[in-house]
Amino acid sequence: MLDALVVAPHPDDAELGVGGTIVRLSKQGWKVGVLDLTSGEPTPLGSLERRAAETAAANAHLGNPWRKNLGLPNRSLEPTLANRRALAAVFRQVRPRLIFAPYWEDAHPDHLAATKLVEDARFWSKLSKSDIPGEPFHPARILYYFSVHLRIVERPSLVLDVSDEIDAKVAAMRCYRSQLVDNQPAGRPGVIDSVCDRTRFWGHMVGVGHAEPFASREPVGLGRLDSLLL
Repeated sequence: MLDALVVAPHPDDAELGVGGTIVRLSKQGWKVGVLDLTSGEPTPLGSLERRAAETAAANAHLGNPWRKNLGLPNRSLEPTLANRRALAAVFRQVRPRLIFAPYWEDAHPDHLAATKLVEDARFWSKLSKSDIPGEPFHPARILYYFSVHLRIVERPSLVLDVSDEIDAKVAAMRCYRSQLVDNQPAGRPGVIDSVCDRTRFWGHMVGVGHAEPFASREPVGLGRLDSLLL
């Protein structure tokens, strides 16, 4: 059973959008997992074997959280009934209180499909009298992370301080050499540089070194205010 589950359209999306948070929550005693929906392949410099090795190496830098791949088709991900059932079964299996899902606005069709799939599977997971394996379960909340293919300024509901975890996040991202290192333009900032610029910006906004932003469709309730960063 997990406290939080990151659902990623492709291997590397979890590291890009929520890598620091995975490490931070694990340090705080949370049981965190990652579910990659697809292999992420084919890509110009990748292969199934290379991407699997990169994912394993990246996961080690995150502290080796529980991680699985649902094996859905890359580039053709759709929120079908069959895929919804498969994801709902995972939710029933690991029973996370919190789900991290891709932000609902993106240019990548796989990311949009993943968001819809998570929301639909969350609802199906609680249904009784169904043929979905496992006991009914309803994850309490979804937070949406930013790993988007649009040049937008995020509008988060909250940000989490990951200053102490930024080195682990960067190390994990660099493991995806086929996606984030070897294919980057020479002499210009690459994807990892951009991600770090954004975490530094959101850290500056709340007075820390680095922070990861998250959005919520629902109000975020707090039991106490003494942990607010001012």
